[in-house]
Amino acid sequence: MPPSLHAAINKVPEVTLLFWVIKIAATTLGETAGDAVSMSMNLGYLVGTTIFAVIFIVAVTAQIKTSGFHPFLYWSTIIATTTVGTTLADFADRSLGIGYTGGASCLLVLTLASLALWKKVLGTVSINSVSTHKAETFYWVTIMFSQTLGTALGDWTSDTIDLGYAGGAIVFGTLLAAVAAVYRWTNLSKTLLFWAAFILTRPLGAVVGDFLDKPLDHGGLALDRYVASAILLGVIVAYIILFPQRAALQKV
Repeated sequence: MPPSLHAAINKVPEVTLLFWVIKIAATTLGETAGDAVSMSMNLGYLVGTTIFAVIFIVAVTAQIKTSGFHPFLYWSTIIATTTVGTTLADFADRSLGIGYTGGASCLLVLTLASLALWKKVLGTVSINSVSTHKAETFYWVTIMFSQTLGTALGDWTSDTIDLGYAGGAIVFGTLLAAVAAVYRWTNLSKTLLFWAAFILTRPLGAVVGDFLDKPLDHGGLALDRYVASAILLGVIVAYIILFPQRAALQKV
């Protein structure tokens, strides 16, 4: 028999247009905030990664331990993954010398491997199944890899293949629009399309964040990283308050 739906509380939000708006804002914030700590504060990528990793561990532990869906906690954890993903990718790509192509390739393999293992162990990678500690652990590990992958992909498109920040934004925005069209007009797996869109929002946020805070001679707007981060955080908080989200329905 096909799985039925009931109103059991899930640990993640319902996927709506608002979800994607906040997700893109959160990924952009991850880029500007990560750069603010590692570059503006001159702490470097390793120290920045350590700071954000601690924040991520605290946030994800609280998220997994809590019962039900709590919007501020959920999105705080998402933001934590984007910031640590930013500094971690920059550390691997630049400080360790892996390069954007190598970093993006390794992280793509890790993201796909996480999804494959999740599918093998629990039988599904649908967000409608994220209601147990085991499922949620897979969920956040996959997100962590995908957020780090997104930073490397954003840098790869803007720097390695020299599309610039605007060009990168057009590429990833177009790919997201294509995923949305496939979702709307085909019967392709909704779970597959969700993860494709989820991964693509991160490099989009990465190039938009770089466009906001990078110097004018590098193709950016040279906005203050602290100001840009504060504005993005304010937008996210306003959306959460003004447009309440519901938990996704759980499949059983």
